[in-house]
Amino acid sequence: MRRVKRALPLVAVVLALGVSLSGCGNESGARGGDHVSAGASSGVGSGRQEEQGQEKGKGKDQRMDMQEAAERADAMLDAVLKGIDPDVRWAHGPTTTRACGVTRRRAVMTVVSPERRQTFLDRAETFWRQNDYRIKAVNKDEKFPAVYAVTRSGFGVSVSFRGKGQAFLEADTPCVKESKVAAPASEPNGPAYEGVYPLPRPDVRSDFWSGEGDEGR
Repeated sequence: MRRVKRALPLVAVVLALGVSLSGCGNESGARGGDHVSAGASSGVGSGRQEEQGQEKGKGKDQRMDMQEAAERADAMLDAVLKGIDPDVRWAHGPTTTRACGVTRRRAVMTVVSPERRQTFLDRAETFWRQNDYRIKAVNKDEKFPAVYAVTRSGFGVSVSFRGKGQAFLEADTPCVKESKVAAPASEPNGPAYEGVYPLPRPDVRSDFWSGEGDEGR
């Protein structure tokens, strides 16, 4: 009986030790889970940092500066003017800059009659559609019609008729790296009107664009 009594405390000690070890195993497993969570948390942290980095430069193309964007805008205006047939006389309008973008302008010096204005816009729109621009809006106003398009890279371009029926072309760049912007390098196909603002009204007549009727549409 005495041996049994002595064995009982020993069994109790072993059982207690087993419970203790089992508890350590569970804690270790929990820590392993915590380690995975920490890894996931670390991943989320990296994602947040990336989001913060994107937010810091939100909407800004860091691969291009304002001068490069202005040159691309010039090329876009050159291209659409070449796509309008018969060709028209044009001159550079003022360049304006904003916090991170540029607007280039052209003024058409050819008289475009009211009967030809929609044809003029149609030819610009056709050129843009053929070159994978997206037509953003079309204004069918009788006196001041306009068409607006955008590129996949975020450039906006438009042709609009304003006072005295003069056509204007504009190209807006997306937000890019800040830099100095030089004057356009493209040579106008008529007088440059350097330092003249506002530009003169259209004074060049065209057999087609200044004519009446809708022949040749």
